[in-house]
Amino acid sequence: MNATDRVEQDGSEDARRRVAVMQPYFLPYIGYFQLMSAVDLFVVFDDVNYINRGWINRNRMLVGGGAHLFSVPLSGASQNRLICDIELVADGHWRERLLRTAGQAYARAPMRGRVLPLLERVIQCPAQRLDEFLLHSLQEVAAYLAISTEIRPSSRVYDNTHLKAQDRIIDICKRERAGTYVNAIGGRELYDAAEFARQGLELCFVRPRLEAYAQQGVSEPVPGLSILDVLMNNDVPTVRAMLSQADLVHTP
Repeated sequence: MNATDRVEQDGSEDARRRVAVMQPYFLPYIGYFQLMSAVDLFVVFDDVNYINRGWINRNRMLVGGGAHLFSVPLSGASQNRLICDIELVADGHWRERLLRTAGQAYARAPMRGRVLPLLERVIQCPAQRLDEFLLHSLQEVAAYLAISTEIRPSSRVYDNTHLKAQDRIIDICKRERAGTYVNAIGGRELYDAAEFARQGLELCFVRPRLEAYAQQGVSEPVPGLSILDVLMNNDVPTVRAMLSQADLVHTP
């Protein structure tokens, strides 16, 4: 699946437009970017409730041959608050610590010289709100990988928090004149394909295929790590090829 696979060769322009809606995660695994690259518009769903101990503000990198959890510290985070209402811890020392940890962990990674400046731009982003910080990080990685998909935050555009669950998604798709809504395969049980069809929308899911790649200091691959690990160990053309290693599953 690649950019040319996103659109059909017949039908109206609107019918060909694909939209994905996903919560923002911090340097998420490559499957997140496979979904992003499969659509024309990627809506960052930042006006939904924060999830404790989820992947919104944390992820994993390879340290000493094993998966190491790293995180962005938050001020007053709660599952009763929206992602866009939460702020980062004001003390900036965590930024230097995270950069230092990543630099040491990937000291021998082949793409270290190119990726560390990217990581520094992400970590040193001056935004104090979590949603702004995460949006910037996703935009930086997308630009590095030349992903052309438009990225748009839900909190600044749609003002539809009065709607619930999939009604919000359908509202976004219809306002964007989309023909297809694409989601990660893990959310398949959350949506009613018949209701999407009644609204004139096709419902599809991206199933990632996570191919192994060479990692420093391990005999067996450690899968599902942050995109940081992928970028440190692979050049951009290789990662762009990985973005197409996913299947688009159509619902009946």
